[in-house]
Amino acid sequence: MSDVQSWIKETVTQNPVVLFMKGTAQFPQCGFSGRAVQVLKACGVQNLVTVNVLEDPEVRQGIKDFSNWPTVPQLYIKGEFIGGSDIMNEMFENGELQTLLKD
Repeated sequence: MSDVQSWIKETVTQNPVVLFMKGTAQFPQCGFSGRAVQVLKACGVQNLVTVNVLEDPEVRQGIKDFSNWPTVPQLYIKGEFIGGSDIMNEMFENGELQTLLKD
């Protein structure tokens, strides 16, 4: 496992909610990342850890390899890959995301 893969694994397992995104929670750099942050805020997430994939090309590619998912943003809850913004929206609308975040 590469250093980047090890770092990603450590990040998603040591933090309850991690969002790999383009930009930051305060300044998202794409609409999908912005929507993902809005959904998490609407769920009442307080201690969200965000990783700006635009700062490091190795992390940007590494997270896609780690999850075997081609796009960013990517949400992890308690070390488990949840999905991107479309999946997050769907789960939010049917209440699944709120349930996952409460446990």
